Amino acid sequence: MNIEEFRQQDRQQIKGYSLALQALWYDYQDDWHQSHKTIDSASDRDSAWVHAYLHRKEGDLDNARYWYRRSGKPESKLSLTQERQQIARVLLEQI
Repeated sequence: MNIEEFRQQDRQQIKGYSLALQALWYDYQDDWHQSHKTIDSASDRDSAWVHAYLHRKEGDLDNARYWYRRSGKPESKLSLTQERQQIARVLLEQI
């Protein structure tokens, strides 16, 4: 599945995906709060990566750095759009 196909799915379709992908889908729908709510209790590395991106997008860089460390990923220097696409490509390859 490519990113555009993923973005076009509806809420019911994404329920079978990982929390990381669900949270990313909400961010693609411009719903940062639901995205963060979805990911907030997850503890896996992919979720931590999305969590880092969300806090970077929010402008909370200290919190973002914490989540990058938890994810095992370096702090992104890409634009927010590019980082979101990078995360989406990696996570979609896993399904």
